[in-house]
Amino acid sequence: MSRSSKSTFRICLRRGLLVCLAFYVIVCLGCASFQRRFIYFPPKFTPQQVDQLAQEVNLERWTNSSGGFIGLKRPSPRQPAAGSVLITYGNASYAAGCARYANGIQSVAAFDVFILEYPGYADRLGWPSQNSLFHAANEALQLLDTNKPIYLLGESLGSGVAAHLAGAFPDRVTGMVLLSPFNKLVDVAQYHMPILPVHLLLVDRFPSEDYLHNYNGPVGVVVDGQDTVVPEKFGLRLYNSYTGPKRLWQFPQGEHTQIMEPPAEFWSEVVQFWQDNQK
Repeated sequence: MSRSSKSTFRICLRRGLLVCLAFYVIVCLGCASFQRRFIYFPPKFTPQQVDQLAQEVNLERWTNSSGGFIGLKRPSPRQPAAGSVLITYGNASYAAGCARYANGIQSVAAFDVFILEYPGYADRLGWPSQNSLFHAANEALQLLDTNKPIYLLGESLGSGVAAHLAGAFPDRVTGMVLLSPFNKLVDVAQYHMPILPVHLLLVDRFPSEDYLHNYNGPVGVVVDGQDTVVPEKFGLRLYNSYTGPKRLWQFPQGEHTQIMEPPAEFWSEVVQFWQDNQK
């Protein structure tokens, strides 16, 4: 190759690299700008649709002291209730869609069940973000009866919300169970987008393992071997990092948030685990 050909090749290579670099930067900036659209997938319903969905699964609206809608609830059929369970769901769910959890829990224990609706989901006003979800969860927890045990059920993204509550209010949370959880959302995002500097770009990071450092109550962790949304290794990292009372349920053939055993049996085990480790 002649000297002029080598020079031309270097110039073309340099330009190609610059174009690739520019494209990579544009992709990074785009992902950073629209990152919450990759995290939150809020279903939208009218108030009439929410009321219909709630009625079909025997749930009722849950409001705050000013009458604002914050979720759905179902008192225990057996009163007085022995405690409360607050449910924080995954990113594409909604409160009425969590009725199966209320069914399972109330089939084995006399607990009042409350399901938080996130800002921007269903017909609740607002926009979803880590801060708005945490603010909504803080308010919800403070509305629960403090004279009875309070338990948390966190599903997928909601496991990060539940971990936040346990870390922020360790004396108010008696126990929790986390379905398809993660140690840190940033690690899951990096797994799904390995070529991007996610650790530098992500704003809503949900560092669950850090929140749980301030909590020492019983934590149940459920992981699924076929989970492609939150692979089980991230739930195992959370489980292994926790130093308090804990129990692990592993379902090798389970998919995302899939309980691979009879619900009544599973929830009986969860409630027994909570009660055995209750302070």
